[in-house]
Amino acid sequence: MKIALGVTGGVAAYKAAELVRRLQQEKLDVQVVMTRAAREFITPLTFAALTGQKVITEMFGPADSAANLESAIEHIAVAQRIDLLLVAPATADVLGKFAHGVADDFLTTLYLATKAPVVVAPAMNVNMWEHPATQANLALLCGRGVHVVDPEEGYLACGMTGAGRLASTEAIAQKVCNVLGLRHDFEGQTVLVTAGPTCEDIDPVRFLTNRSSGKMGYALAEAALRRGARLVLVSGTTDLPVPEGADWAPVRSAGEMRDVVRDRAAQADVVIMAAAVADYRPAARREEKLKRGEGPLVLELEPTPDILAELGREKGKRILVGFAAETTGLAESARSKLARKGADMIVANDVTQEGAGFDADTNIVTLFLRDGREIPLPKLPKFDVANRILDQILEIRKALR
Repeated sequence: MKIALGVTGGVAAYKAAELVRRLQQEKLDVQVVMTRAAREFITPLTFAALTGQKVITEMFGPADSAANLESAIEHIAVAQRIDLLLVAPATADVLGKFAHGVADDFLTTLYLATKAPVVVAPAMNVNMWEHPATQANLALLCGRGVHVVDPEEGYLACGMTGAGRLASTEAIAQKVCNVLGLRHDFEGQTVLVTAGPTCEDIDPVRFLTNRSSGKMGYALAEAALRRGARLVLVSGTTDLPVPEGADWAPVRSAGEMRDVVRDRAAQADVVIMAAAVADYRPAARREEKLKRGEGPLVLELEPTPDILAELGREKGKRILVGFAAETTGLAESARSKLARKGADMIVANDVTQEGAGFDADTNIVTLFLRDGREIPLPKLPKFDVANRILDQILEIRKALR
């Protein structure tokens, strides 16, 4: 994962070098962006040596046109490829600029251009920290979803004592990991996730499928990887990029998915069946294209293998999670599926709800558990939903011990 580390002009800027090393321990790729004032306290060469990457210090490059063209759009390129923007130390000046949309250098422009989560770690004189203007700016930023690592109290460089000292490297790194979903609570566990639709061929040019994009399954795969799991991703046909580190097994049909899942599930501690597996397939695949006729066409269908039920009958100590996409009777269908399939949890959603349907980046789900609990979740990004599901899996595991 790639993050941008913004370093601004305060005495605590020297601590950013130690922070780079700590972030690299989490296998994060760090791109440093320095303000002009930051260079009064520490040199770009220090960060270039630590990261092995160019340190961005100016909005525009040298006078020649080619360099200017590259630098003029560099903030957009960085904004699009980072997973998080961290500013540490964050001065009162940069907090004010962020709060009021001022974009007068690379860092402030990057803040406005990125849709990645933002973490700021303020550091300044105690009076500046307590000033109503600073607190008002922080309130604005928090209201927009910016994550703040509050400064510590102690002896400050100015000789005063109080709040304003940059938070510890560990506290900042922990906040970054939490925001990114990087944890270590699935280390040593193998998680198998199925994702995407299956395609059931009618003839060489036609097939039956569904509207699943695979986004929920891929979010689960990414979340499990970030939390330290060994990840097996059995995926139907999608255009989504495969998460780095995943053991990816592409499949096409429900039959192929069954064979791969049954083969790989024996080594899995957790199986999450997020794929939209077709319930029916053509009873016979035609070897040649069906020709159009004058009358109606009758297509004979047969049930596909019920992969979740098969796993439920042979579950053993594995945690088994199923999904249910419904249009009516959500709770009744989910409860029935939970009992019939032998699963530990069913994640159910009403696909007619706005923000919970196919190909959306958000989801609205309810977790149905074997102990009778129903846990409704609000509309959340699918990555956040994935982490909530993984959190509940850990709770199930704890209860079984």
